[in-house]
Amino acid sequence: MSFFFNSSEDVTNNVLRENNSQLPLEVWAGIECTVNRVGDEYLDQLERNGHATRLNDLDLFAELGIKAIRYPVLWEKIAPNGLENADWSWADERLGRLRELGILPIVGLVHHGSGPRDTSLVDPEFPEKLAVFARAVAERYPWVTHYTPVNEPLTTARFSGMYGHWYPHGRDDLTFARALLGECRAVALAMKAIREVNPSAQLVQTEDLGKTYSTPKLEYQAELENDRRWLSLDLLCGRINPTHSMWGYLKKCGISEAELETFLQNTCPPDIIGINHYLTSERFLDEHTENYPAWTHGGNGHDKYADVEAVRVCAEGLAGPRTLLLETWERYHLPLAVTEAHISCTREEQLRWLYEVWNAAKELQAEGVDIRAVTVWALLGSYDWNSLVTKANGYYEPGVFDLRSGSLSSGESPHPRPTAIAKMVQDLANGHQLNHPLLETPGWWHRQERLLYPALSCSAMIGKARKKTSPMPPASPRPLAIVGAKGTLGKAFARLCEVRGISYQLLTRQEMDITNPASVDAALTQLKPWAVVNAAGYVRVDDAENEPHVCLQVNAEGPAILAAACAQHNVPLLTFSSDLVFDGAVSNPYVETDTVAPLNVYGCSKVLAEKLVLQAYPASLVIRTSAFFGPWDEYNFVTIALRQLSAGNNFVAAEDGIVSPTYVPDLVHASLDLLIDGESGLWHLANKSAIAWADFARLAAKQAGVSVTNLISVPTEQLGLTAPRPTYSVLGSSRGEFMPSLDNAISRYLEERI
Repeated sequence: MSFFFNSSEDVTNNVLRENNSQLPLEVWAGIECTVNRVGDEYLDQLERNGHATRLNDLDLFAELGIKAIRYPVLWEKIAPNGLENADWSWADERLGRLRELGILPIVGLVHHGSGPRDTSLVDPEFPEKLAVFARAVAERYPWVTHYTPVNEPLTTARFSGMYGHWYPHGRDDLTFARALLGECRAVALAMKAIREVNPSAQLVQTEDLGKTYSTPKLEYQAELENDRRWLSLDLLCGRINPTHSMWGYLKKCGISEAELETFLQNTCPPDIIGINHYLTSERFLDEHTENYPAWTHGGNGHDKYADVEAVRVCAEGLAGPRTLLLETWERYHLPLAVTEAHISCTREEQLRWLYEVWNAAKELQAEGVDIRAVTVWALLGSYDWNSLVTKANGYYEPGVFDLRSGSLSSGESPHPRPTAIAKMVQDLANGHQLNHPLLETPGWWHRQERLLYPALSCSAMIGKARKKTSPMPPASPRPLAIVGAKGTLGKAFARLCEVRGISYQLLTRQEMDITNPASVDAALTQLKPWAVVNAAGYVRVDDAENEPHVCLQVNAEGPAILAAACAQHNVPLLTFSSDLVFDGAVSNPYVETDTVAPLNVYGCSKVLAEKLVLQAYPASLVIRTSAFFGPWDEYNFVTIALRQLSAGNNFVAAEDGIVSPTYVPDLVHASLDLLIDGESGLWHLANKSAIAWADFARLAAKQAGVSVTNLISVPTEQLGLTAPRPTYSVLGSSRGEFMPSLDNAISRYLEERI
């Protein structure tokens, strides 16, 4: 007996919706699966994220409780050399597994791509060719009921035909219009072919419906772009007629009336309109180009202007997902879904964005809008979208799962590690209430620091969009308690919590003495923090040799007391250890499971701390790190080295001690993300490198343009240090590599110091 997804269930659901009964908002998900062409090179996200070779990812996805998944059966990958040579094995295995797991696949055929090499978006036969492939997919998988033949036709046409980013790299209105009409006709013909096999097949048509704002002078351009953003959906719905605002525009582009009338005669309205909305989707146009960086400058042939993210300019904020969904509903009165909800940012901001999109959809559903689902996008994260996937630079944005796990340096395939978003998805899917304190702070897109340029009023245009302001969150969310108010690390945590919108309390020893159980208990009782960061410690490695009892008390006994108290209060704990727990007897980077063998008192104190903390509270997160440098204190190695060398003074550094330096801002960001994710146990965090101290100074000086004439390299034994050090203490990891390269870190250090 053949099993058809949603055969009886969908009939029931459709009847309920027709009777205006509310069904629960569903959680869908999606994999970033773009296979776009740049020149003659195909950039394949499925190869980059490893899903191409990991079938068991689907079991991880099922554990989230999702109802449906946007899933690729991409033309370029299945039949790059024609249908007669198609290889269906990958899709057979994966669609079969989704069917077993009870997850509805929304099958995508072209995702920002342009098809195999023998065609393109402006090929007159592109629509017919895709339709042939679509029929083959439907015949092979007759039980599949939901399709997205072409993802975001308008966006893809703009990037491929107007801006020149993707193949065929057009930069004119005609290439844009040809690409768009070709894609939309391909959607219609593909669905026609699919429905000849499966008459009940549903079209889930996705599009990014960003809004454009402008100064009064450029309102005409903003109006054009705001009308143009509906083009793909209007074409499919048969709305582009001689009275439509875009009819004349398309004719001016070079499209004939006969071509436009084809869409009036062959409509293919979506069964579900999928809205993909990003913060960068809303734009602001300003003729005062002097207020903006040169890379934002452009024009329309009549006026020159800067085109920037509206969130960085508009004083009142943005229209946002709620307004854009409502606009779409009022325009089409067709069922809606958010088909991509994702933001590239720190973990708590990713949570806040998903929470905001979910709440917007719930509000609209309660008001009678037929909105079916919110799709958590980029389950496995995405690569190089900061360059609009025009380069393979390795820039990675984590998603529901983080792929920077496992020993990547050993050549292993990364394994997906669930982030805090995974827990949120499970809670949403199961109808659980979300109450994490981090959600009580508005996302950065609502906070003042978002304004990078002179704030301008967008109220008139946002007003037209019927913007609804969200209620103010509670005034005092539960804080993150940071122990170590006077230290470099504690101050860095406070600074970056401020930037990230994380409520915190930076505690002095008088406010919480971790060596005093009563003091710790009193502080935790009063503050009720959602987590504790122990950034305090005895850091004078050489002095520790002469006062071991003080070092052990602060570095080992104190953290153990704090861990026991956090366990009692059920509060997550983050504390820090050191590379000096190792003896340097190896020549490969140390990982978390390597045997510890400290050479000095300081290292012994850290080994004891790790043992006592994890015994008292196994859920603690203990991070080993190494060789701090940062932009906000004057006494770290790099700052002192550059200061001395710039002044023409001698600077002496060890030539034989190999370390993995750690840029403090990177350490804090990565540590906070792991803490929010609920990770525990030992982790190694250091910027990817293995370098001698003297070479470290040389590298920093070279990037800073400082002479190294006065840099003196000597063996460690000539430095007169009291405490012995390992000659090699480079930190690697078997759990994950989350830190950028040392070169990259030094560049950002120098930018921050300017």
